[in-house]
Amino acid sequence: MGAKPLTAMNIICFPASCHPLEVMESILKGGYDKVIEAEAVVVGGHSVEDQEPKYGLAVTGLVDPQKVITGRGAAPGDILVLTKPLGTGIIATGIKGGMISLQEASPAIMGMAELNDAASRAMLETGVSAATDVTGFSFLGHLHEMLVSSNVGAEIDHRKVPLYLGVGDMTALGMIPAGAYRNLEYIRPHVSWAGREEEKEDALIILADPQTSGGLLVALPEKRAGAYLERLKTAGKEGQVVGQIIDAKPGAIKVF
Repeated sequence: MGAKPLTAMNIICFPASCHPLEVMESILKGGYDKVIEAEAVVVGGHSVEDQEPKYGLAVTGLVDPQKVITGRGAAPGDILVLTKPLGTGIIATGIKGGMISLQEASPAIMGMAELNDAASRAMLETGVSAATDVTGFSFLGHLHEMLVSSNVGAEIDHRKVPLYLGVGDMTALGMIPAGAYRNLEYIRPHVSWAGREEEKEDALIILADPQTSGGLLVALPEKRAGAYLERLKTAGKEGQVVGQIIDAKPGAIKVF
């Protein structure tokens, strides 16, 4: 949304009676490293004994109220840019199922470890209509939310949507997280398919895959799209044009 993080407080639940504290230490160290990378400060935290490990950060930051970037404001003719590939849920399921090695999954793992700070700064520098992160509700779910808020529809070229290495293979093997099926069940009434019929279900389930630490989905005028992509490239990041905003029923998504 264009905010600058200042402080972060750890919140961790951990089964200390079942696992060595060195595991918790590694989790906290990973969070600390990302907070420092984001140029913020860790200000302590809370720990709770729990049977299932859980970890997160409560973050405080600053944003100019006049420059908050929300999912509302996308307009017909805007270009849609995605700043990270999709498929982290499918890759994680493949790891748990023993169908893909950690080495083969490393591009997705490294992608999840990347911050969205460069993509956010590029938005502020370029000027965009709307944006959303892509997380657990999937690419289609978060796009739908943006479209409803903006009273517009969208067209998506599914072959232009970047995927992490191995996503297609894992999808073919049925390594699909349950959340992807729930996402697709919810979003399917709002999606029309205009592609090859034999590609339909695999393409839609990937677009409905719940993401962990996904990228940003940005809507901006076509005349600014080149500048946004160039700013991403200068920062060492990738962006991909995946579709456009159209004048249609609010929330409608055409996939071709």
